[in-house]
Amino acid sequence: MAGLNAPKGGGAFSPAAADALARWCDETRALDGASGHTITAYRADVAAFLGFLTQYHAEPVGMARLAALSPADMRAFLAAEHGRGLSPRSMARRLSAVKSFIRWLADREGFDPTHVLSARAPRHRRGLPRPLSPEAAREVIAQAGALSDTPWIAARDTAVVVLLYGCGLRISEALGLRRNQAPLGSALRILGKGGKERLVPVLPAARAAVDRYLALCPMDLPADGALFRGARGGPLNPRQIARVMEQARAGLGLPASATPHALRHSFATHLLASGGDLRAIQELLGHASLSTTQGYTAVDTTRLMQVYESAHPRAQLPAKG
Repeated sequence: MAGLNAPKGGGAFSPAAADALARWCDETRALDGASGHTITAYRADVAAFLGFLTQYHAEPVGMARLAALSPADMRAFLAAEHGRGLSPRSMARRLSAVKSFIRWLADREGFDPTHVLSARAPRHRRGLPRPLSPEAAREVIAQAGALSDTPWIAARDTAVVVLLYGCGLRISEALGLRRNQAPLGSALRILGKGGKERLVPVLPAARAAVDRYLALCPMDLPADGALFRGARGGPLNPRQIARVMEQARAGLGLPASATPHALRHSFATHLLASGGDLRAIQELLGHASLSTTQGYTAVDTTRLMQVYESAHPRAQLPAKG
């Protein structure tokens, strides 16, 4: 048997297996509405699995091998991924993609996928969201507009950051807005992960920020083109907004967790702290599962306990005994 370490790019596998992987990706994109980034990640995860099997069995992996996968194959794969230093979270994601692929393949080839579907990745604790305080969020917005000497770029960066915090958008959703969606109305129709559509209320401050950007932007923006543009005229790269956040947090002394996505976390956490309904927040964020949204209740409880620990007048209570 070959070594257990899966190659980074995946090893060679049979044309039949490669064709099955391509068809599965196509169907997942078409039927589930998965994004291009998701499909790329799925393809890489399954290709790594097929590449591992190629090395593990010292032969290209074909359909017969996939139909005969054993518990030992799955244990060896997970051990190899652990040995490469893959985190439990990443291993769980990779195993989930493999299970989806094998389940799809078993339905078409008529084999029993039980050994694959029963495999378990190491348990991992989902990290709590790390939001900014309301004061820090306001400071980030102000800082974002002061980082560029070019007025339209400063207005653009402010508009994007305000949409992330004021509407709870993902960075991909904010940068996916089209010119014909502005001026913004009282609500935005957002197409999120998995093709899930939702309506998001738009605050006056967000409308005003986008209006200011449009008033200053020197470019002719086609109606069906990207609303937010880079300095050279192409669609704005999310990396640019990440850099804006990096500079803002450096100037404000905020932790590395103050990323563009942290503004979305802050949106949800601050709504919850102000009495927002969990189901409503789930809808606003576009979460498929309420359990994902419930992570914010843990953040809120943690913060409440911190306030309790720091403010409760325990020193005034009589000592026991």
